Amino acid sequence: MTSETKRTDPVTAGTETEPNELRNLIKGARVVLWDFDGPVCRLFAGHSAERVANDLASWLEGRGLHGLLTETERESLDPHVVLRALDRRHPGSDLVAELEERLTHEELRATASAMPTPYADPLIRTWTAVGSRLAIATNNSPRVVREYLTSRGLVPCFAPHIYGRTQELNHLKPDPHCINRALNAMGAAPSASLMIGDTPSDLFAARAAGVPFLGYARTERKRRLLRDAGATVVVDSLKPVLWQVRH
Repeated sequence: MTSETKRTDPVTAGTETEPNELRNLIKGARVVLWDFDGPVCRLFAGHSAERVANDLASWLEGRGLHGLLTETERESLDPHVVLRALDRRHPGSDLVAELEERLTHEELRATASAMPTPYADPLIRTWTAVGSRLAIATNNSPRVVREYLTSRGLVPCFAPHIYGRTQELNHLKPDPHCINRALNAMGAAPSASLMIGDTPSDLFAARAAGVPFLGYARTERKRRLLRDAGATVVVDSLKPVLWQVRH
């Protein structure tokens, strides 16, 4: 049993005012935008993101591009950092397209061992049942999102509103492009929407789009990063969110 599943009350960690703030966020949301890796599942739970990042860096070095990544970028252990670094220096190149496809392939492999975020599945189904409309706004490949959602029987809760990485990598969050695509397609007002994310880039993208933000932080480190970035409502479990939606 995880720490998430041990919680029995609907109260978020943090200040005493957070339950009211959480309730207000949820009551005002007609459209709920979800980041994918984190709030919906741990995509790389059994398929190391760090190894993928190292493999992508090694692939670049094998093509004589050893000096392309800075030391910080090499040590980030984040596949998206490697991908963005290449795109900044060789925008629109065949190299970028090939590296993006390699990352998509690794993400697809990871779906087989992805771990559902506790309470995410029932929350998604409950929000849909009470009449809210849902969308995915992610830096992951939309092919990966569809494959995972299909495996959980959740595609009807989101389709066709799945907005993910394209080869225009300057549109990755913190750019609000995928959020704006979702809002425009759904005819949704930003103020009547809600973004659920687990990184500062999710927060910044939501802020740029004018969308209220709910932070999900599985670890104390993620909570601290979100708080430092300015997130005001952060939960360490989706259970209190599910409780609020049900009540």
